Amino acid sequence: MSQNSNSPFIGLYLSLNIVPHNEELFELALTHSSYNSDANTKHHDYERLEFIGDSVIGYIVADLIYKNKKDMEPGDMSKLKSYLVKSHSLATLARSLHLQDYIRVGNSIDREKMFQADNVLEDVCESLVGALYLDQGLEFTYDLVKEHMLPYVLNTDEDVIIDYKTKLQEDMQTEYRESVQYVLDKVEGPAHDRTFTVSVIFNGMVLAQGTGKRKKDAEEDAAKNALKKRSV
Repeated sequence: MSQNSNSPFIGLYLSLNIVPHNEELFELALTHSSYNSDANTKHHDYERLEFIGDSVIGYIVADLIYKNKKDMEPGDMSKLKSYLVKSHSLATLARSLHLQDYIRVGNSIDREKMFQADNVLEDVCESLVGALYLDQGLEFTYDLVKEHMLPYVLNTDEDVIIDYKTKLQEDMQTEYRESVQYVLDKVEGPAHDRTFTVSVIFNGMVLAQGTGKRKKDAEEDAAKNALKKRSV
């Protein structure tokens, strides 16, 4: 089948180096639900393709982790997979393919504001992968996702998959059968750029302090620092 030179997605096809077999799949993959209001259509959007694309990406990322993280424990493999398929990495792939230029949205939607956030781009990335899987096959889709996701698999810092608060709590309860507490020490900076400082306390003793742009992050940092002290 030859490419339709009048297709609004011709630039995307060229960047992917594909000849689509079923252009309707890509039309659906790039249609936001808000578009239905203007077009007076129903369920003609990317949500079903997003479902299958999510599973395909999950399989590919799991395969990449299994093959490239040979010393990683199964639990950490699951955490890394969950982090990668639900993080900004999919929005980054969407932006690298300029999907924001092709997504059809309703007239009431501010395109610029919509695409400043990651969530819609993540969803459309999944739906596009679903369309590519159905139209071009698994081998092509695997290679595309691998090219983008393998660096994340290899280089993602283990800090993002370790729940330091849970680990510290488990360690302390195993040894002492008591829990730790977190106390907010101070908040510094303007409302749009705050820094939180938190202490983690056990039996009235400060085990460590931590900082972060959110209270939750400061608590994680405090737990991490406490674990480091316990290992010394």
